[in-house]
Amino acid sequence: MAEHPCDPTADIGPHWQSACYPFLFAADKVRRLPLRRTELPGIGEGRGGVMILFIAGATGLVGSAALSLALVDERVEKVIAPTRQPLPAHPKLINPSMAQWDPQVQRSEWSIDGALCALGTTRAKAGSAAAFRAVDFDLVLSIASWLRAVGVQRFALTSSLGANPRSPVLYSRTKGEAEEAIERLNFPSLTILRPGFLVGERHEVRPMERLVGQVLRMVGPLLPASARGSPATSVAHLALEAAVVAAPGRHIITSADIARY
Repeated sequence: MAEHPCDPTADIGPHWQSACYPFLFAADKVRRLPLRRTELPGIGEGRGGVMILFIAGATGLVGSAALSLALVDERVEKVIAPTRQPLPAHPKLINPSMAQWDPQVQRSEWSIDGALCALGTTRAKAGSAAAFRAVDFDLVLSIASWLRAVGVQRFALTSSLGANPRSPVLYSRTKGEAEEAIERLNFPSLTILRPGFLVGERHEVRPMERLVGQVLRMVGPLLPASARGSPATSVAHLALEAAVVAAPGRHIITSADIARY
């Protein structure tokens, strides 16, 4: 019998969201914070300035878009983006090898002001539930802990619609557990973004995600804001703004907020 994408034992990836939307809307609505009287929670309320930015996950769909934006942003003096594969050289970019990057022992040579994390994989790509968790929880938390230890003031985490530490779905539960663990680090400013299905062009071929993305583009205007696809460029822009100018406190940006952005 074929696996249902909402089955917690299923080999699920980001496309699970389209099938699980009815369940995820409720979870996301319960855990969200009320919108503040600004365009989006916390964005644009802090003080910006020339800064050094750290990006985790700079080769992914959201992370690569955030990197492109940061490199042309006059507020950002340097971008530190550790990756497994070398990135194209840029005068503003510092690109350490992820293979040699150990957040627990690494000593910062830079005064990092803000950071955004767009790390993530799927159970199918990782190969097992344990390997998936090693990236989406262990690595994310390890990097966030190191950033907090070296004094980072603003942190933006790309999570997911439906993130819930008590969810029976592996993907949602892991994302929710990562959110809770990072909240306990007490960043002065923490912004959590919970996009829906990410829409954008990936370097790798994912036929199911491409199909879902095409469907969402066609029917998006007819759907509630929380059910629409989340453009990766919009998520990247909001994550960058949060890392640069978010106000103190904890801020949640939902899929509905992203759709209206």
